[in-house]
Amino acid sequence: MTREALRALLQEAKTVAVVGLSPSPERPSHHVARYLQKAGYRIVPVNPGHPIILGEPSFPTLAAAARVQAIDIVDVFRRSELVGPIVDEAIELRPKLIWLQVGVRDTAACERALVAGISFVMDRCLMVDHRQLLT
Repeated sequence: MTREALRALLQEAKTVAVVGLSPSPERPSHHVARYLQKAGYRIVPVNPGHPIILGEPSFPTLAAAARVQAIDIVDVFRRSELVGPIVDEAIELRPKLIWLQVGVRDTAACERALVAGISFVMDRCLMVDHRQLLT
């Protein structure tokens, strides 16, 4: 994906589902999600262990979150070996972009998303790219 295409996607997106969002301010997922909130995105936490994170209701799954809120970007903070089913669930929801954070990789899941026509980024930080492209 070109920088221009990614910039356009980030500019038009309104809602980011953060899979694996931690309520702990020390965790990278919390830091990134808070940054995205401050940048103007609606954050949709996906974490079955917590009812509210960053002032937003948390959902047990992406599908449950999508029943309440349209999702433009799915940002994943889970180990690589757990990503496949998450990406498959995301593909069903048709977000504009699926993003796997730094250290998270799944080439087969990436290929499935791209075949479905969904943009895909892996092993990069959404916050870092957002800062570089939009600030």
